[in-house]
Order: sequence, then structure tokens, then C-alpha cells
Amino acid sequence: MKSVNSLLKRCSLYSFSRWTRSLCSLPINASADDLQNQILVEGKGSSRTAILNRPSVLNALSTNMGARLHKLYSSWEQDPHIGFVVMKGSGRAFCAGGDIVSLYHLINEGKVEECKEFFRTLYSFIYHLGTYLKPHVALLNGITMGGGAGVSIPGTFRVATGRTVFATPESQIGFHPDAGASFHLSHLPGHLGEYLALTGEKLSAAEMFACGLATHYSQTESLPLIEEHLGKLITDDPSVIETCLEKYSDIAYPEEISALRRIETLDRCFKHDTVEEIIDSLESEASATNDAWCNSTLKRLREASPLSLKVSLKSIREGRFQTFDQCLIREYRMSLQGISKQVSSDFCEGVRARMVDKDLAPKWDPPRLEQVSQDMVDQYFSPLSESEPDLELPTKLREAFN
Repeated sequence: MKSVNSLLKRCSLYSFSRWTRSLCSLPINASADDLQNQILVEGKGSSRTAILNRPSVLNALSTNMGARLHKLYSSWEQDPHIGFVVMKGSGRAFCAGGDIVSLYHLINEGKVEECKEFFRTLYSFIYHLGTYLKPHVALLNGITMGGGAGVSIPGTFRVATGRTVFATPESQIGFHPDAGASFHLSHLPGHLGEYLALTGEKLSAAEMFACGLATHYSQTESLPLIEEHLGKLITDDPSVIETCLEKYSDIAYPEEISALRRIETLDRCFKHDTVEEIIDSLESEASATNDAWCNSTLKRLREASPLSLKVSLKSIREGRFQTFDQCLIREYRMSLQGISKQVSSDFCEGVRARMVDKDLAPKWDPPRLEQVSQDMVDQYFSPLSESEPDLELPTKLREAFN
């Protein structure tokens, strides 16, 4: 596997309620034709395009989609006639994340093994993408959240458009930013990663470009031209692909209300070791400046699962000192803990409140930060039982190739 610095170089909403309403209609079962059509393929020039095709549910990722993507990408990587790969979404989203409503139902039906298979399959594909041997272009035209970031940010190029909205809102549903998020968020400027992980706040395309989550910004109207140009390329040279993307790139700046315009304040508040200290610092800033940003940030933190806030903060801090594969293996442990209900049922409760019953009134357990013990947090990071293997990634094989 490439070094952290090399990976960093490669890495270097519509409303939340609308997102949750759309995910509520996720089907648990689907026909064989439906499963096949969840990933469509286009071939032009020396490229292949994978199309995430569940537009009615914002292209939310299923186990089948992860498996099909992994199979396709493996075959394309080995094909000498294919120079690079493109990924895009159907409809108004790139990808809103994982199929978590189906996970919720599976957990309640006691089908935990199927949930584990979802995480194993998706994380394995994300690792493959993060060590891919060929250039990769993700066209992030629309909602890009959670697992949607996971299947795009590890690639070579990420093109954001005027319709792009990014977020990692997992703390709002009693989970933790996963799918490689603890790696790419932890390497953002300053403590922006902590801010995004804990609040789940959205970033615009201009903000994504400014902080490095996107490598290019283009007007939405330019996207057909980008796709047409990419389809004519006969190359495996990243510099040739970059020249194409640069041709249609535009300049965009974060708005005055952007968190990036307050990066010094953000760093000052989110640098602290504990969630409690972060909140105290934000309250002090709000009192001194009456900045609406501080107040809205505090509101988001108070809405999130207290346990998820502490788990997510530790995850980002550990991600800063781990390689990409180490982050994915740790996140796999954390995700299995999150769905096991051994520490808390916050994940199921968060999905219930925000996506199933939609009462928007989750009953977190524990309900307050001071009731979240260090032992509870540490259990998310502890090794799995002897009968439960860790996520197995082909790190030696991929390191040899890279």
C-alpha cells in the first residue's frame, strides 16, 4: 500500500430531512434484475463508467452494489485495454450513503450476519479503490454523504458541481463516520474533520474544493462536456485526465457564512481533548461574539447521540496516526459494535427516529454526555471476540502492486 503521504496527495443537500425521507423507502428485498441494474456500466474510449443506479433512494449502497463494484473494478484493473475508470450517480444524487434502513430492519430481525456482510463487502471495495492501479474520476453531481464519500474520495479525482452537497451525518443517527471517513476527515486542514464528524454539517462544492475533498469544481452545466471529453480519451495517464478536467474547471469560493471562513475559531473550539471541552469553548465563543455559526454548531452537537460524539471524536483522532487500511479495519470493529447493541442501541434508535417513524425525537442511551463512560467508548475500539475475525484486507498484495 502506498504511504500515508501518497494517499493524502490522492485525497489532497438538499436538506437532511429530504435525505432521510428518501431513504425511508429503501426495499429490503429486490429481484435479480433489480440487483443487476443497481450498477450500470458504460464503455467509451479506453474508459469504463460505473453508474450507481438507485435514484429513488439517492443511490444508497447495498451489499450487492458493493460486491458488483468490487468485481467490476477488479476486472477493469486487469484489462490492459482500459485506461481509467469513472463513477457517477443517477438522478439528483451521487450517493447518499449506505442502505441503513435495510440494516435497521435486518438488525431487528436478528439477521446480524447479513449486516456484517454489508460492512465487509463495502469496506473491502473502498480499500480496493484506495489502492487502485488506474486513475479514477468520481463525478459528485448531487448529494454525497457517508458511504458515498467512501466510494469516491479515495480515488484520484473528485469533481464537485454546483449541485454537490457533502456531509458525514452519522452522529445524528447514533453511529460514527465510517467507510474510510476517519482517514480522510482526519487529514483535512486543522480540526475541520472533527467539526464535520461531530456535527454532520453540510459542505458545498466550493467548500469541498477549498479543503481538498474535491480535486476540481465545475458548473453543473459543464458536466455533459466533461463526460463527452473523458469518453474520447485513450489514456491511462493521470496528467492527461487532469488536463481534461482542468479545461472545464471553474473558480468558486466559500460563502461568508461558511465554516471555512471561521477556521481559526473552529480550530480554537475543536482542538480540545473532550466533547465537553469543545462545547464549553463554543459556548464561550457564542457569548463573546454572538456568532450565529457558534449557536448553530452547538445545536447540532446537542441533537447528536452523546455516545456517538465521543466515539467519533476518538475515531478522528486515531485516524490521524493510522494508514488507510488500519482505519478501515478499526471502523469495521466499531461498526460491528454499533450494530450489536452491546453498548447501546443508539444506531437503531437514531434510524427509527429520523428515517422510519420520523418523529425526530431519538431517545439516546445514555442521554447525556456525562453519562457516557470511558469504558463504553473504549469498547468500540477493542478487538472483536476470538470467534469474530477482523476485516481481512489484502494489504501485502496491494502493497506489492503499488
